[in-house]
Amino acid sequence: MARASTWDTVIVGGGVIGSAVAYFLAASPDYNGSLLVLERDPSYVAGSTGLSAGGFRQQFSLPENIDMSHFSIDFMDRVVEFLSVGDQVPDIGMVRAGYLFLASPKGRAVLEENYALQRARRVAVTWLEPKPLAARFPWLNIEGVSAGTIGDNEGWLDAYSLMWAFRRKAESLGVVYRQAEARGLIRRGNRITGITCTNGEMLQAGRVIDAAGPYASQLAESIGLQLPVHPRKRYVYTFTCPETFDHFPMLVDCSGAYVRPEGSGFLCGISPPEDQDPDCLDLEVDDTLFMETIWPALAERVPAFERLRPGKAWAGHYAYNTVDQNAILGFHPEVANLLFANGFSGHGLQQAPAVGRALAELVIHGRYVTLDLSRLDFARFAENRLLMERNII
Repeated sequence: MARASTWDTVIVGGGVIGSAVAYFLAASPDYNGSLLVLERDPSYVAGSTGLSAGGFRQQFSLPENIDMSHFSIDFMDRVVEFLSVGDQVPDIGMVRAGYLFLASPKGRAVLEENYALQRARRVAVTWLEPKPLAARFPWLNIEGVSAGTIGDNEGWLDAYSLMWAFRRKAESLGVVYRQAEARGLIRRGNRITGITCTNGEMLQAGRVIDAAGPYASQLAESIGLQLPVHPRKRYVYTFTCPETFDHFPMLVDCSGAYVRPEGSGFLCGISPPEDQDPDCLDLEVDDTLFMETIWPALAERVPAFERLRPGKAWAGHYAYNTVDQNAILGFHPEVANLLFANGFSGHGLQQAPAVGRALAELVIHGRYVTLDLSRLDFARFAENRLLMERNII
């Protein structure tokens, strides 16, 4: 007979997003319900968080994304204060080397618009014309570059460590983590009453938060909801270079390729064209993208990379919102106790603290309290209120 248990809140997905939501709920004096997190892979070896490039930035084109980054970066600066558990003090390895976005003449107008919005929202970002770019980064080939922007309060961190810091703290506050894969939701009228698991277990739930990352749409489809979140594979390649550099930020080239230092070498990647980006849940690596697309682009922008030596590579998944590439947050308009925290399209790690706080506010207060993210709701698709993010990497 299937085992059953009852919980006030069940979070499906225990990665950095699900664990951040769990932490903010459990840490709030206004939440006193039981809290269960279902995680299909507690080793997280195939999880999106640990396989990401670990970047954090404020250079976005959507006000909500900029504002979430403000809070999240401040939280991560104070991670020892918030997420320490006894003598377990988190070290998330924050490196503030900046993000350098380059624009071609064709892309200059968009860069200007993004820069104006970022400055208006207190982002520490600097505009650089080609000559100042060349002076500041002498290793950079500025041919074909119209301008660039670099953010001071940006860089990268140890994503795996941040995720585990959230989980350990949540568990210390009484959150229960259980290894289980959600098979589907049980719906009666306008409410979710339970979750069935592949191991035969059935959970009764007062509310469900779908934070299942690349698997989020499968859960929604179990009750006939169409969630436009698809698993898209992204490769991260590493290499070494015989030349050294005094200062090297996260460089986002006009071509879309990115590269940043990692250890004694570098890591890099690029998003493929839309027509070459199918749904995919495997983690097999294809070196063709590096050899034929990324390496030539990087060697053109940084001539020293012509002599790079390829290293290891791995694949991870974006929970990709195929409609407008932005997060889908909050209650479903027709299912009163179902909330979403999905579709981050590569930004989940850096937005996790803000998302955790926001979802906790919705659960506890029924509304956003500190940061209004209401435009990122599920209903925007049916109401044609799309929010396009132009700085997708």
